[in-house]
Amino acid sequence: MKGFAVMASGRGSNFQALIDAMKEGTLPACCLRLITDNPSAYAIERAEKAGIPVTVLDYASYPDRSAYEQALLREMRATGADLFVLAGYMRILDREIVEAFPRRILNIHPALLPSFPGLHAQRQALEHGVRVSGCSVHLVDSGTDTGPIILQRCVRVEQDDTEESLADRILEEEHRILPEAVRLFMEGRLNVQGRRVRIR
Repeated sequence: MKGFAVMASGRGSNFQALIDAMKEGTLPACCLRLITDNPSAYAIERAEKAGIPVTVLDYASYPDRSAYEQALLREMRATGADLFVLAGYMRILDREIVEAFPRRILNIHPALLPSFPGLHAQRQALEHGVRVSGCSVHLVDSGTDTGPIILQRCVRVEQDDTEESLADRILEEEHRILPEAVRLFMEGRLNVQGRRVRIR
């Protein structure tokens, strides 16, 4: 059975969606490890409850970003994972890491890319006045939320939405499409042709 590792910085609700999908049998894969840069992340508790090993690389304990990235690269290689899933991992991976695992890193983003990349995507959507937002799962490249898109799901923007209410509804869809994208990867059904991802 193929294995993946999850990288998360916070509460890890998308991580939990992956755990639940494995338990339900809809995600035929094994989560090999959680890697986090935050020793206080609630995702750690989720991993421990599920019996998933945890590696904590506390960013604050490294002298600079380069030292942290080198430690992260070593840990990622040590997992032996077929895929790395960024599930609320709040740091941009440097080029060396992305190139070490080409087309083997997925990210979930709370917007319909290429619109509203980066931080505060829901706020960006509201400020822009869009009628529809949503979420995207994409392959990670050296840009910020610029990699080839695998799956997207739309969410209607209501007139009385706040950043929080919109984020909550988008998150429900994130929990659906992230396990699906991981499953498609694990089943070898993704064919990347330039910027286009074809699902077999």
